[in-house]
Amino acid sequence: MGPVDQARREGARVAVERAVSAVDRELAANLELTTMFDQTRQPVVLENGEFLRARDLLAGALAPDARTSLERLYGSLAEVEAAMERRGPANTLKDADRLIVESWEGDAREVQRLLRLAVAAAPPTNRRSPLARLAATLGRLWRL
Repeated sequence: MGPVDQARREGARVAVERAVSAVDRELAANLELTTMFDQTRQPVVLENGEFLRARDLLAGALAPDARTSLERLYGSLAEVEAAMERRGPANTLKDADRLIVESWEGDAREVQRLLRLAVAAAPPTNRRSPLARLAATLGRLWRL
């Protein structure tokens, strides 16, 4: 692998880290908004712009379980927002709607954890260990 390939790989890794960070910040902001909803019972509009911007990049970079959880979480935003808007007399919230919002909050925290683990994990590499390279070199030398 030459220096150009290493630079490309490093650039791709940095792009994924930035995308994960942006989505993580967006999830943190959405959790703040749901906390405000819990306190005020006023519906909020949850953000999804960073996810939409980074969706394709993250689809190829994340593990299948993290990717599925992320897609499912953002796919349920409309349902969560609708649950926040449905209110009864005296601004009450039905138990089913409260459960939707609270379960989304839990899922968002789990997705944040998965995203952070994905960035913290060592970048995958196809390079062999130094010992394996040495053994291969010695093997070639012995055949000469």
